[in-house]
Amino acid sequence: MNTKIVLLFLFVFIFTISATSQISNDSTIVNIETVDGNEFMGEIVREDSLKIILKTEKLGEISIFKTDIKRLNTVEVLQIKDGKYWFPNPQSTRYFWSPNGYGLKKGEGYYQNIWVLWNQFAYGLSDNFSIGGGIIPIFLFSAPTPIFATAKFSIPVVEEKVNIAAGAIVGGIIGESKTGVGLLYGLATFGSHDANVTFGMGYGFAEGGWAHSPTININGMLRVSNRGYLINENYILSGDGETIILTSLGGRSIIKKVALDYGLVIPLSSDGVEFAIPWLGFTVPFGKTN
Repeated sequence: MNTKIVLLFLFVFIFTISATSQISNDSTIVNIETVDGNEFMGEIVREDSLKIILKTEKLGEISIFKTDIKRLNTVEVLQIKDGKYWFPNPQSTRYFWSPNGYGLKKGEGYYQNIWVLWNQFAYGLSDNFSIGGGIIPIFLFSAPTPIFATAKFSIPVVEEKVNIAAGAIVGGIIGESKTGVGLLYGLATFGSHDANVTFGMGYGFAEGGWAHSPTININGMLRVSNRGYLINENYILSGDGETIILTSLGGRSIIKKVALDYGLVIPLSSDGVEFAIPWLGFTVPFGKTN
């Protein structure tokens, strides 16, 4: 019954993605952010060495001095819906924690924090390969401190429709031997950066031994507004004759260029739902960003 609930939820994602119409991409509209925090979207009518004349939908033509411009981005047609600018997803390569088939571009990076203690970063060495690492600094509480490294190779099979990826996460405890653990995984993502479903499988290892059963990963992401997403992340874990589904459901809000993630993590077993764990994290992009 629990598995059926997860699959039904993902079917909604798949249906939504398949129903999304394709829009041509030939716009010359720009989004301008000024040093005082205001944002304007429109078409550049003319410009000189001092200022830009921008034609906006609500304000008409306005003049913006170039010295007042903090950031200017070209906006694609797909980023405008109902007259609003749909901000790029600051964390389009991951769900709450699990990666998807999309990869960082060369020079792009992000820092992710989960519940203060989990600290992780990733950086694109090329358009198809990224590396990262992280630390859980519980040495602050006089406890053994875990560290980890990540690597991911991604391939776009069909642009904005099908992406595949493979990667690894390997970790250990600072100052302690024979504590190495990790996970090798492969996955496929169907859909765009804003609406997609990912199916993945991975094998874990610890102290030189491999898990007897794979971890199955099924996730979905759906954009619902210019600054908001719904996210569902699921892990199917099997071992010792028992299967447990670890599901999480929540959202992502874009605040400026920062992604704020929130939700609940719920273990599902044959005994049903006994408790839920709140999830809270944020991601800050750096390097070559939109």
